Amino acid sequence: MKIFTASQIYEADKFTINKQQITSDTLMERAATKLFEWMHTRLQGAQVKIHLFCGIGNNGGDGVALARHLHENGYDIAVYVVNYSEKRSKDFLINLDRLKERKLWPEFLDSDCSFPEIKPNDIIVDAIFGIGLNRAPDVWVAKLIKHLNSSSAFVLSVDIPSGLPSNRSPWEAEHVVRASYVLSFQVPKLVFFLPETGVYQNQWEILDIGLDAEFLVNTDADYELMGRPEILPMYRPRLKFSHKGTYGHSVIIGGSYGKIGAVQLASNACLSVGSGLVTAFVPECGYHSLQTAIPEIMVLTDDEDESISEINVPFEPAAIGTGMGMGTKDETVKAFGSFLKKVEIPVVIDADGLNILAKQPILIKDIPKQSVLTPHPKELQRLIGEWNDDFDKLEKAKAFSIKNDCILVVKGAHSITIYKDKGFVNTTGNPGMATAGSGDALTGMITGLMAQGYAPLHATIFGVYLHGLAGDIGVSMDGYEALKASSIVENIGKAYMELLRPPNQENEEEA
Repeated sequence: MKIFTASQIYEADKFTINKQQITSDTLMERAATKLFEWMHTRLQGAQVKIHLFCGIGNNGGDGVALARHLHENGYDIAVYVVNYSEKRSKDFLINLDRLKERKLWPEFLDSDCSFPEIKPNDIIVDAIFGIGLNRAPDVWVAKLIKHLNSSSAFVLSVDIPSGLPSNRSPWEAEHVVRASYVLSFQVPKLVFFLPETGVYQNQWEILDIGLDAEFLVNTDADYELMGRPEILPMYRPRLKFSHKGTYGHSVIIGGSYGKIGAVQLASNACLSVGSGLVTAFVPECGYHSLQTAIPEIMVLTDDEDESISEINVPFEPAAIGTGMGMGTKDETVKAFGSFLKKVEIPVVIDADGLNILAKQPILIKDIPKQSVLTPHPKELQRLIGEWNDDFDKLEKAKAFSIKNDCILVVKGAHSITIYKDKGFVNTTGNPGMATAGSGDALTGMITGLMAQGYAPLHATIFGVYLHGLAGDIGVSMDGYEALKASSIVENIGKAYMELLRPPNQENEEEA
């Protein structure tokens, strides 16, 4: 699903109005009807007090039109117009007149007003500001927003939480509505998925308001939301007459004294995701533990006992994952640099591999094209430098990707795979995955997918999704706190089964 910018959404509105030969207030009526249907389906006429706070732009027009539908269906409502400007949108005024025709008079709020009392069991509909907000709310509006947030009432935001801009972090954290639920028109907003801005909504849902399909399909977007429908076409089914050589020989390079477990996790994940063969290259100290823990893999060792001093792989692997638990000793840094100079296929680089690149930036030019880098936030910062906010971080990640022709996984609650000027936002995963070794498992999974013939970008997007799905399955059994990286690896097979489960089976289980 594409994630459009505010300007693209405005263009979609115009395109729809022109092509479908409708008026703009007709499109607003569609939006209000969808909002009402969502609320009515859940409330079924319950006489809970509903407070609608409406701005004087099109977002406010949506709220005023919704108020009319709620009033006509017998709901107990109060409507407030937040008078933050002298300007009024045309469609807001049209719907305000329609409201007044039904003898429903809103209360106008301005800088001199007192704010209405809101009880914890009431419902707030937030339709003050829309996606076009380009300046901080006035002081009195900011106080109103703080009043709404302090009410403990359920807050339903229309399209986006008021006070939250769609293309930057908020001006003041306290001056944004904390939405219990956001109903987003047609497409999600990028701010829903970023750490600094995602905290302003607990849940969100898309409402289809009939924006023209031609525009949605043909308009390119900088970011895409990757759910099951987007991931399934990437899957490469296995052929009957195949063998282990068909699915590639992966090499996992890493480990040092006390950190062989990282290689064990990555190797196990690589094998579990489907790589036909897996060889681990580790210091001598890791030989016996790996041979015992994972009998299905092969092991090559360095001449040194405690750390890697030279990387020699006596065959041509299909894919390579490296960096986990490797350490940053001088001899290891030198070995890693020599390895990058001679390797010719894209590699997956994690953990200490990234730390070495940050210490020795001159090595970045030797990374094979379309290699995959999987940094956590601190590792990313060391690679691309400081950023001002999440939007700046993404722009710097794109610039790094373009300059070095590499794929970056910007890890987070919604990990974003960056390749050049495109971002792919993941939809799986949970807080339980914030645990030691989770990243090692991801590196192994991406490596194993590349070994099977997935293109590096597809392997990364698919690997991130499958990794999160395995974590979701693990959490359903173990809970957030008890989830371990080894549990993620153990659930890779179940994640495949969940991804590939036929739709009719889903319906039967739900019934």
